[in-house]
Amino acid sequence: MPSPLRSRRSPTRTPETSRKPEILRPAQIFDPVARALDVIGDRWSLVLVRQLLGGSKGFQELRVRTGIAPRVLSSRLRQLRADGFVESVPAEAGRPVYAATAKGRTLSPIIASIARWWIHEGIGALDVDPGRFTETSARSVLESLPHLLREDRAQGVQVVFEIRLSGEGGGVWAVEIDDGRCDVREGYAYGADVRYTASARDWCAVALGLCDAREAVRSGRLHKEGGPQAMDQFFHQIARPDRPSDASSSFPHTTEGEKP
Repeated sequence: MPSPLRSRRSPTRTPETSRKPEILRPAQIFDPVARALDVIGDRWSLVLVRQLLGGSKGFQELRVRTGIAPRVLSSRLRQLRADGFVESVPAEAGRPVYAATAKGRTLSPIIASIARWWIHEGIGALDVDPGRFTETSARSVLESLPHLLREDRAQGVQVVFEIRLSGEGGGVWAVEIDDGRCDVREGYAYGADVRYTASARDWCAVALGLCDAREAVRSGRLHKEGGPQAMDQFFHQIARPDRPSDASSSFPHTTEGEKP
C-alpha cells in the first residue's frame, strides 16, 4: 500500500508587525518642534531677530551688539531676509538698515521664553560663571531687564527708575515696572521714583550681582536718590540666584538730593 500523504504545511511567515520599522529621514517625520528648528534653529537667527525687535539697526551696530563675525553675520542676515523674518530698509545716512518684519515679530514670545528659561533654569543647570560678563555693556544688561524681572514681586507694583551712567557705554535710561511688566527705554524718566547714578561698569557689576550693592553705595560707586524701592528686589541677579527673598535692604533709603 502506498504510504499516506503527509500534510504539507505552508512555510512560517513573519508577521508584518515584527519587521524592523523603516528609519525615516528627519524631514519626513511630523514633529513641529524639529520642523520649526529647521527654520529658526540656527545659533544666531533668534539672537539677531531679538536685536531687531527693539528697532532697525545697521550692520555694524548688529556686529557690536552681538559680537558675530562679519562673514557669519552677513550670511545669517541674508538667510533671515530670504525666510521673511528680516527686511532691509533705507536709512537717512544712505546705507540700508535691517528691521524685523511682521513675521519676524511673531518670534517675540519664543525669544522671551528662551531668555526666561536661561534665567530660571539654565544658569544653575549649566553652572554659568557670571565673571565672564564683566566686560558686557550696560545697554545689554538694561535691555535684558524685562527677562530678568521677578514677576511675582512685581505684581501690583508701579515704580519708575532712572539710570544715569557715565563712562564708556554710559547714557540715561528709564526702567518702568507696571503691575508685573517691565519696560525699558532710552532717555530721562521725568518724575522718576528712584534715580541711580554710577559708572556704566559699576552699575553692570551691581545689576548682575557681581558687586554687593550696599558696599557700592558705601564706597560712593553707586548713588541712589528718591524712594525706598530698590531695583534688586524686582530683578534676578545671575551671580546671586539664591540670595534672600527680601532684598529691599540692599540699598539704603535716601531722600532726593542726599548722598547715601
